[in-house]
Amino acid sequence: MSTDTDSPPGGNDAPLRSGADRWSATLLRHDLPASVVVFLVALPLSLGIAVASGAPIAAGLIAAVVGGVVVGLLGGSPLQVSGPAAGLTVVVAETINQFGWRTACFITAAAGLLQILFGLSRIARAALAIAPVVVHAMLAGIGITIALQQLHVLLGGSSRSSAWENLTEMPAELLSLHGDDFFIGAVVIAIMLSWKYAPGRLRVLPGPLVAVAIGTGLSLILPGNVERIVLSGSLFDAIGLPEIPSGGWGAVALAVLTIALIASVESLLSAVAVDKMHTGPRTNFDRELMAQGAANVTSGLLGGLPVTGVIVRSATNVQAGARTRASAFLHGIWILVFSVALVSVVQQIPKSALAGLLIVVGIQLVKLAHIRLAHRTGDLMIYLVTVVAVVFLNLLEGVLIGLLLAFALLLWRVVRVSVSATPVTGTDRWLISIDGTCTFLALPKLSAELAKVPEGAHALVELSVDFLDHAAYEAIHDWAAQHESHGGRVEFVELGSAPMADALTGPPVRGQARGLLDGVLRPWRADGNPITTGVAAYHRRNAHVVRPHMDQLRDGQNPHSLFMTCADSRIVPNLITNTGPGDLFTVRNVGNLIPKDGRDNSIEAALSFALEELRVDQVVVCGHSGCGAMKALLGGVPAGPGLGDWLANADAGVDRWHRGHPVGTAAAAAGFDPADQLAMVNVAVQLETLRAHPVIRRTMRQREIAVSGLFFDIGTARVLQITADDLSEISDPDLAVLAAVTH
Repeated sequence: MSTDTDSPPGGNDAPLRSGADRWSATLLRHDLPASVVVFLVALPLSLGIAVASGAPIAAGLIAAVVGGVVVGLLGGSPLQVSGPAAGLTVVVAETINQFGWRTACFITAAAGLLQILFGLSRIARAALAIAPVVVHAMLAGIGITIALQQLHVLLGGSSRSSAWENLTEMPAELLSLHGDDFFIGAVVIAIMLSWKYAPGRLRVLPGPLVAVAIGTGLSLILPGNVERIVLSGSLFDAIGLPEIPSGGWGAVALAVLTIALIASVESLLSAVAVDKMHTGPRTNFDRELMAQGAANVTSGLLGGLPVTGVIVRSATNVQAGARTRASAFLHGIWILVFSVALVSVVQQIPKSALAGLLIVVGIQLVKLAHIRLAHRTGDLMIYLVTVVAVVFLNLLEGVLIGLLLAFALLLWRVVRVSVSATPVTGTDRWLISIDGTCTFLALPKLSAELAKVPEGAHALVELSVDFLDHAAYEAIHDWAAQHESHGGRVEFVELGSAPMADALTGPPVRGQARGLLDGVLRPWRADGNPITTGVAAYHRRNAHVVRPHMDQLRDGQNPHSLFMTCADSRIVPNLITNTGPGDLFTVRNVGNLIPKDGRDNSIEAALSFALEELRVDQVVVCGHSGCGAMKALLGGVPAGPGLGDWLANADAGVDRWHRGHPVGTAAAAAGFDPADQLAMVNVAVQLETLRAHPVIRRTMRQREIAVSGLFFDIGTARVLQITADDLSEISDPDLAVLAAVTH
């Protein structure tokens, strides 16, 4: 039973207080300062977005407060900041124009309920399946639309109802230019664009805030009569319940779905981007979506704009050093305090200053990096069509057109197959290449190319397909049978991951990389003689690939290494050293042993030929785990006739292991069993034997060679380096495969 003396200082609640202290320190040192910075960025943006949407100015402030407080409390993204966003400006303006402001608030609340259902249904990640190029184009289209609208406000007029009208009526607006408004807006644009070049200390202040503040200050001291923001009463006076539509429920439902989808996608994409900016906890997407829905329900009921995650505010939050959601929550509180206590300040802001701010924001939504990426990936047409559709139709139709075009391009890419039949110069042979996804859709092209091959010709069919359906298989097979019946010859080379043989065994499936690896490591799976079956598979799948390389080796070999290893069938030297034909001169025996004093003519001949005739640069001894020879030496496996005499060449290794060889000690510390410890010591001892060998010593006096040891751990497929007294893993892919020990 514990007493007070058993408790830590401060009692049993000291750990709780310690956690609270840490939380307080994080709040004061990081989140509080960050919240002030985000507030200064969010304030002018919220006002500008309200103006651009044609909503009451207070609606932007209400949405900013709700986005900060509600999502800050409930959200699943630790550092994302929510509020009114430029991405919804166009659709909100259309909604207000069609239904009126109060009904638009109802639509916002209903969209929030739909978002909550999305979150409860666990489908948040499905929204991320939208092609990024469509999202990028959607944002660019929104940016262009905002810029076109606000250009009219900048010139002293008012924005038109469509992008086409904004374009066609721009000349008339220029002729009736209001110089005062234009000057203030131009100053704001200039400050926004040049702020990144400001001195370091000055750049601590948010550019949008500085630009609007300077523009407002100039409007107060310069002569002229600029149009300013009008706030009718305080923020609380603007709060009012939404109005339920009296009809047109189909159009209302479409508007609800549009706002819910766009707000959800923008929030989720913003959360993904924010996760890439920090190393803290990752986003819970379903929770974030439900929090966004709750914020939109609240904002709609209070008379605010739709809320979504905003990448500009979120990036500012991360860069300002925020650590928790407290920063987003506090930024909403600061906006509330400002909106209630400093209404008169807001009413001094010129509309043209906010127009200049929004023009820059809109232009920045059109990112050259996105355009270059779309060009590199072949998606530029999708990008351009989506942008034009968003600008000149509407947001929903533009996105749907973009998605349909992206899907059509995807379908074309997936089912596309390249087929060509060309004669091989100087011979009577024809090369038929079939590359891609080969289905019944390829039959017209396939039959046309195959028909080019003349009767009696030798045809090599090179199949590099990842999908082959029965119709395509049958067309190829029937053509081959007919061609051979007329005296021709058809040879198949299958380089892809979808073998022809599988076309008859079941429904077609897309080839897997694992199947291709199985084909390389062990191509035979059929019953019968595995060697002849394997040779047939080699001719079908691999001979054509290695033929050019083997042709270069026909007159001789020039290996760089003598590789001495065990006869165990699980050791494939070229596989574990990533080498090919002509690279390794390989000698194999039971236990990878090198007898002393020239007692084995085979080993002597191999050493002499490799070092003196082939002039290899290094000699490698490679042991492995689970070696039967080592187990026999430890008494685990009885030695058969002749095996005992051979394994006597390993007695020195057994003795050194029993006496505590450093390599054995290191292997034991690494968790290897006795047989594997002995196998590693055996490699180290064989290295000593090699270095004392007359042929090796004579060669070392003439030129530099390397003698090194390896150990292949079969269970983990790891390759370890063995030296005279230690072992280490070879893991750096930039190093040579064989990290040699030179003498």
